[in-house]
Amino acid sequence: MLPVLLFFAAHWYLSLFAQTFFLHRYASHGMFTMSRGWERIFYVLTFVFQGSSFLSPRAYGIMHRLHHAYADTERDPHSPRYSKNLFEMMWRTKTIYNDILNDRAGLDPKFEKGVPNWPFMEWLGDRWPVRLAWGILYTLFYIQFATTWWLFLLLPIHYLMGPVHGAIINWYAHKVGYTNFKVDDTAKNLLPFDFLMMGESYHNNHHAFGGRANFGFKWHEFDPAYPIILLFNALGIIRLRRNRDRAYM
Repeated sequence: MLPVLLFFAAHWYLSLFAQTFFLHRYASHGMFTMSRGWERIFYVLTFVFQGSSFLSPRAYGIMHRLHHAYADTERDPHSPRYSKNLFEMMWRTKTIYNDILNDRAGLDPKFEKGVPNWPFMEWLGDRWPVRLAWGILYTLFYIQFATTWWLFLLLPIHYLMGPVHGAIINWYAHKVGYTNFKVDDTAKNLLPFDFLMMGESYHNNHHAFGGRANFGFKWHEFDPAYPIILLFNALGIIRLRRNRDRAYM
């Protein structure tokens, strides 16, 4: 049982790190810069960490910018206000994501400015045979190490890890939680201590200060991704951009 639970935790947090660090804070908001070489390294790490649920950094970055620009309006790619339930919202998100991915969304060019784009890795990560191969690897691991039937109930989360993370924030962090700041939408802080989402649950804070690399504000709001960002900055892997707290792109 222990190997399976450790594998699940590793996949959960590594996938989440790729999403919050590379797709969200870098591709969407440009909170820091990095060299082309490091950008490609993080592209590969995102492919490995997200696996079967690989999300295009380019498409994610553009879609998230739309979310900030049109939060809780009809043009928002994922607003609970315009969906009857979680699954309807995620289906809408998937449709808009695929339109962006395949260049049929007809967007204002400003939303595409500066987003990373490595066509080969974007192509590879989106191939269904590749996604299926990742899913088979997860399943074989469970067959080898799962000691009870209920552990196999975790497998669908592995298959859809990226969208699961998105659903938690884009639905529940607009439905429940508390607010520190008055914003023009329903974004809330989902958890007072974010042990689950690596700082992403401080959604109200982030909507109020869209360019701020540290999502926490109050003493109890620890953003686990921020010390990693500071470490990478100190090592010269990235260059943190200052004085961008209120910028969203």
